[in-house]
Amino acid sequence: MIVIGLTGSIGMGKSTVAAMFRRLQVPVFDADASVRALQAPGGGALAAIEAAFPGTTGAVGVDRARLGERVFGDPAALARLEAIMHPLVAAAQARFLFRYRTRPLVVLDIPLLFERGGAAKVDVVVVVSAPPDVQRARVLARPGMTHARFEAIMAQQLPDADKRARADIIIPTGEGMLATWRAVKAVVTCFSGRKRR
Repeated sequence: MIVIGLTGSIGMGKSTVAAMFRRLQVPVFDADASVRALQAPGGGALAAIEAAFPGTTGAVGVDRARLGERVFGDPAALARLEAIMHPLVAAAQARFLFRYRTRPLVVLDIPLLFERGGAAKVDVVVVVSAPPDVQRARVLARPGMTHARFEAIMAQQLPDADKRARADIIIPTGEGMLATWRAVKAVVTCFSGRKRR
């Protein structure tokens, strides 16, 4: 099994690329979706989050806006939250890898792959990238997004140029859907028949 680490900064089109891998029958582990499931009603992270940040959970699971207010701009609070979430997401990822262990190719969709040291744990790093003006327009079009929030998110992420420099493969998403689809299909074709190194 070849394990692809899929990453890219906010607004680069990583979710679109992940969906294309799925269309090509490649199993994809979505770290963000795992976080959402753990924080949803009945999720495995709720009790620990409520203990660390009282009043941030309820019948709907984690109140993401309220929790965000508690950790946004507070490195110590963010570190407490990450200490709760990271082991749980890692366990979900391990279950995914075991489930699909006989597949020739799987994808780990991890936004902070470089920032959290995950690149060393995959076989191939694929970075999704688009021009800065395209990225900014995509992100600022999201409901509730502000310039200040966008800049704060960008400050927590490795710059796109650095990610591109460290990538094994770059998938462009600023040249139209067809170009992106062809790039994803080429990756799947290239690695599906290869053995893990």
